[in-house]
Amino acid sequence: MLVIVHGNADMDALGSAYALSRAFPECDIFAPNGLDRVSRMVADKMCVDVLEGCDPATYEKVVVVDTSSPEQLETETAIPAGVTVIDHHKPTGRWDGLAGIFYCDDSRTSCCEIVKDIIDLAGKDIGRDSALMLLGGMLTDSGHFQYARPSMLSSFQDLMVRCSIDMDEAMDLTRAPVSMSEKIAMMKAIERTRFDRVGEMIVAISFGGSFEASSCRAIMAAGADVVFVGSQRDECFRLSARATQDAVRKGVHLGEIMSGVGEETMTDGGGHGGAAGLTGIGDVEAMLNICMNRTMEVFRDIKRRQQLEAEASEKV
Repeated sequence: MLVIVHGNADMDALGSAYALSRAFPECDIFAPNGLDRVSRMVADKMCVDVLEGCDPATYEKVVVVDTSSPEQLETETAIPAGVTVIDHHKPTGRWDGLAGIFYCDDSRTSCCEIVKDIIDLAGKDIGRDSALMLLGGMLTDSGHFQYARPSMLSSFQDLMVRCSIDMDEAMDLTRAPVSMSEKIAMMKAIERTRFDRVGEMIVAISFGGSFEASSCRAIMAAGADVVFVGSQRDECFRLSARATQDAVRKGVHLGEIMSGVGEETMTDGGGHGGAAGLTGIGDVEAMLNICMNRTMEVFRDIKRRQQLEAEASEKV
């Protein structure tokens, strides 16, 4: 079996793939466009073998994890029809006609939770290393519990108890020092930030060369409710988006915003309420402006709804 992870794979993707590879023998992990910084660090720490190139057609079974569309694999390698897809993002319909089995539960905080359930239902043991990797994926995709749902906390607690893992060990797995290049990228992103507001809600956009997700968090720490940070590589762009949990509770869903922009611009977007991404061919500044305008529309809808609720409350 071959387990494929999306381009610049995060810890949730790597943890899911690793646990599957340990539960089911003769299984390889393929990262066609590499791992992100944290995943690379964890792969080195846990001695995880990840293929940088292979032919999926030579495997009896191919599984794709944590990937909402084929485009997110960011590879020219042909993906055979009939693959099994395990995901937790808002469905985009991009796997239609290609996936033999498409299992997606977008009520889950992380893909690692779904993989844990699959392994348990298959009657396989989850070893300590696999449990630790699954915990790492849950931690990072929940923003270290900030976006965690009750079901994720239950899965997290079950693995800790079952495999005798202390919280500090789980936290240490994905903890990495901030490099100087990341610090500089965040500072430059803050310097280039533009923002707008509706009422008490602020949306900000910025352009960077790397560390888009970290730059989003830095700008949010400065006071923005929703942030989009993009980078340009020749004709291709990549956007990362983050929203505060308060903004999500009020009605912001970045996955829906990015998915809508992707459909209209023939690019690939999707994600969760508080974290999402968009990739494709185009001008990153134009895409950032589109995302800002869409978010402003959402802000106005929220403000109108709040005003109607206030008026109704006064009448009562």
